[in-house]
Amino acid sequence: MLLFRWAILLLLLVAGASFAFYAGTGRLKYRRFGWVVLKWTLLAAFGFFAVLIAERVA
Repeated sequence: MLLFRWAILLLLLVAGASFAFYAGTGRLKYRRFGWVVLKWTLLAAFGFFAVLIAERVA
């Protein structure tokens, strides 16, 4: 569980760095990459926390 939380944190940092590169350079590939990483990170995080909530309910 700790490993998954660290992975989510690192992926969020990657997305943030990608957006910072986009702000610095203006190249669209950094923004696109940041959105893809952010989208899949949030989906994985929601799934992870849904499993944790389901364990507590059951």
